Amino acid sequence: MNSARLLFLVWNLSLLGQVQTAWRPAILSSVGIEQKMGAQVPLDLPFSDETGQRVTIRQYTGKPIILALVYYQCPSLCNMVLNGLLRSVKTLSLQAGQDFEIVTLSFDPRETAQMAVAKKASYLRGYDRPGAEQGWHFLTGAERSTKVLADTVGFHYAYDNLTNQYAHSSAILVLTPDGRVAKYFYGIEYPVRDLRLGLIEAAGRRIGSPIDQVLLFCYHYNPANGRYGLVVMNVLRIGGLFTLGALSTFIFISLWRRDLRQQGMT
Repeated sequence: MNSARLLFLVWNLSLLGQVQTAWRPAILSSVGIEQKMGAQVPLDLPFSDETGQRVTIRQYTGKPIILALVYYQCPSLCNMVLNGLLRSVKTLSLQAGQDFEIVTLSFDPRETAQMAVAKKASYLRGYDRPGAEQGWHFLTGAERSTKVLADTVGFHYAYDNLTNQYAHSSAILVLTPDGRVAKYFYGIEYPVRDLRLGLIEAAGRRIGSPIDQVLLFCYHYNPANGRYGLVVMNVLRIGGLFTLGALSTFIFISLWRRDLRQQGMT
């Protein structure tokens, strides 16, 4: 009897595994991120902001844009993406609305402005910067708009009827001030240095400090992992320039002191 039960259990587990194996590729095969560097986001697709007003991405151009594709009723991953983004922008000295824009767009066409406004209120409390409500936007839209935008930037997702949820990857994007894809940052944690350099580079170096310009020379964006890595040769070049400058200064001061001594002797 026990052997029969064990055999029945093994058979059921095997069948369950076959069902899962057959189901998962069908969903996941169409999910992922396809890098499309330089792709132009359609600027005039219609969306709705958190107040229910009709808006387009064009209204947010003129500054670099952080684009987060999520859906507001996501039970886990989307919140992790937005929480990771919040942690990063809170630490930045750059200001949303002043130096860059954040556009959070729901790709679930069933979601409403009421959901968007609740989400915005929550993250603005966390961000806690004056004027941030003008720089962080929470949008919804019809599938014909959200799908076109997502496909344009290579963000592919799929709806799962069994769980009533979306399967999707986790990433944020940085767009140039004219709405072209500049950077992808993967996962749910976005290093502050990388995000800052990405925004500065996307803005054509028109924002940031002189130190940031040096860092951009020392660090190179790797699209394979969505991170900035240290470029050793550039660091050596800068080190060589500092060494040359220090040596030149030392020689100049030495010659100047020698001339002073010679003048004193005469």
